[in-house]
Amino acid sequence: MEMIAKPEGIAANDFEIAIANEIVEIAKKTKDLAEPLKAFKMTAAKEVQIEGDKKAIVIFVPYKLFKSFRMIQSRLTTELEKKFEGRPVVFIAQRTILGKTYGRSHKFNGFRPHSHTITAVHEAILDDLIYPCECVGKHTKISCDKGKVVKCFLGTQGQQAVENKLDAFKIIYRKLTNKNVEFEFKN
Repeated sequence: MEMIAKPEGIAANDFEIAIANEIVEIAKKTKDLAEPLKAFKMTAAKEVQIEGDKKAIVIFVPYKLFKSFRMIQSRLTTELEKKFEGRPVVFIAQRTILGKTYGRSHKFNGFRPHSHTITAVHEAILDDLIYPCECVGKHTKISCDKGKVVKCFLGTQGQQAVENKLDAFKIIYRKLTNKNVEFEFKN
């Protein structure tokens, strides 16, 4: 399927094909989303167990297409949540983490880009998760029982869109980055 951008030799699984088919159906039914969705691609889709038998859907989009995709992300998220019976749907840019020993080829000099460090990628994943809200502050606290927890303060813009999904976001972030996070709205 042309909507799924996988490396050569790797086939899409059934779940990814089902997600792609739903996006195609949404593009057919919704006239204003049809044109922007022609250029839409995804690299992967996963189901994440959030609570009990409830699951969330995480869709990975190529990094180069992600900024142009932001215009329709909120609308496509609500359409997909309707299709999948209210399961939370999250779009995350597919980013690359380069190790500390990363060495460029002999043609290029320099260090690894900061945007490819593990810290930068994890912060970007957090920003992708909470969209359309934005993180207005972060605080790291360390406790004996929970360990290291990042407390993320969210702005009020887009609060209604993400307010009921914050528990799912905590679990998704934990599964993707192996870090604990808590959310709080700043007034």
